[in-house]
Amino acid sequence: MEIKEGNFIFSDDSHLIDATAVHRYLSDESYWAKGIPIEIVKRSIQNSLCFGVYHNGKQVGFARWVTDRATFAYLCDVYIEKDFRGLGLSKKLMSLMMFHPDLQGLRAYHLGTLDAHGLYAQFGFKPLTAPERRMEIVVQDIYLKDKVDS
Repeated sequence: MEIKEGNFIFSDDSHLIDATAVHRYLSDESYWAKGIPIEIVKRSIQNSLCFGVYHNGKQVGFARWVTDRATFAYLCDVYIEKDFRGLGLSKKLMSLMMFHPDLQGLRAYHLGTLDAHGLYAQFGFKPLTAPERRMEIVVQDIYLKDKVDS
């Protein structure tokens, strides 16, 4: 699936993903994956339904769904490079992802965010319906732990 808009391309072709660019953003700029090793980024790309945003051939955005493509999908690692924010790219990316044929009719779509609630609400995301029925294990700063210990 691919959409062209001006000098931008939005695509679900995982062969176009620049794992080095994704790694750089996640490791250096994200609040959720600081220090993530590139091997883990590559494995996450291989095992997810990924989407890229490209400007003149350069990757400027990324997102991925962890999904069984039947019942459940978890949206993660969503970003647009700073120089390209404010252009509506995240909305276009979300539209492409939400209407992807592999993600229709699922029982649940989940995500976690610190600061983009307004964006995701536009696509139907709401606070947990029954948080008392949800549990989690979260290992804080997992990728930074090895750097501190070594």
